[in-house]
Amino acid sequence: MDSSDRKSVVKLVAEVEKQHGQIDVMHYNAALMRKASVAEQPSDTFNSDLTVNIGGALAAAQAVAPKMEARKSGAILLMGGGFALAPSPDYLSLSIGKAGIRALAQGLFESLREKGVHGATVTVAGFVSPETKEAQAVADHFWQLYSQSKDAWTVEATYTPA
Repeated sequence: MDSSDRKSVVKLVAEVEKQHGQIDVMHYNAALMRKASVAEQPSDTFNSDLTVNIGGALAAAQAVAPKMEARKSGAILLMGGGFALAPSPDYLSLSIGKAGIRALAQGLFESLREKGVHGATVTVAGFVSPETKEAQAVADHFWQLYSQSKDAWTVEATYTPA
């Protein structure tokens, strides 16, 4: 699936629903981690980076939300990053992308909550390698968000590796 291609994202959602039934949780964790400062980043790669880093998340959320809202249940969980809180001049598009993911989660939260769907993000303030205790801790933060009772939903959890 190409997360920069809206049609590809929507097609994947439809295929998952066809093969596995309703989607209860959508988790978006795609990002381009391009090392480039303001002076180094060409505008064409900047725009394509943001399409993956934010646009794919929006497309996925828009694809799953209507059925979740109709059922009054589900969760749209986005992977955020510490660059949303403290941007890196060396990772311009990733920093703006993570700020965009955070803003997207915050922008979706109230409207989804009113319809029985939990929209949230885990902001990971540091580097986490797969299959480590830190990766498990991030997963635990997602599980905690998912497991919250509807009257106690929060929009963001932050994880800082030791």
